[in-house]
Amino acid sequence: MISKNIELRKSTFDDCIYFSRWEEQDYIKEFLTINEERSYEDVVREFITREKDPSKEQYTIVHNVTGNTIGRVYLSNISNSSNSMDITRIYIGEKDFLGMGYGREAMVMLLDYCFNSLNMERVTLDHYTGNKASLLYIDLGFKYEGIMRNAAKKDNKYYDLHLMSILKEEYNQIIQKI
Repeated sequence: MISKNIELRKSTFDDCIYFSRWEEQDYIKEFLTINEERSYEDVVREFITREKDPSKEQYTIVHNVTGNTIGRVYLSNISNSSNSMDITRIYIGEKDFLGMGYGREAMVMLLDYCFNSLNMERVTLDHYTGNKASLLYIDLGFKYEGIMRNAAKKDNKYYDLHLMSILKEEYNQIIQKI
């Protein structure tokens, strides 16, 4: 998937080194369920396990101009029987590329992929309390569904997650405005 500034390509084993480095950073870990003691080997094991599961897809965000690998996307719970799925993890990992609109651009591409290529009816995501990205999700048409209490565990502490979703009809209405 290619847009004006970025490409979303299938992640490869070689991307695990980037994922591991990014996921050690506080600005990434703050709003994701990533334990403090997570190692490169943990990232590799997780990557390999996910690659074997047809209900999961992993993508790497690449900046078109510089060719830099700048972020990560992880899709899960892809169900062709219910035509639903979850955007489980999306982030810009390279600090120099934060705040430049690449996360939004990646979300727009992902939603197009989910609804038009995978023919999903419903796409969900969740976020931690205080995650400013939730404003982007609302701007892109996601609706707030509620709080999943103690749904995430990180470093032996439980966290609430705010569940959001967007339906195909809502996506078709909002995409005309984007």
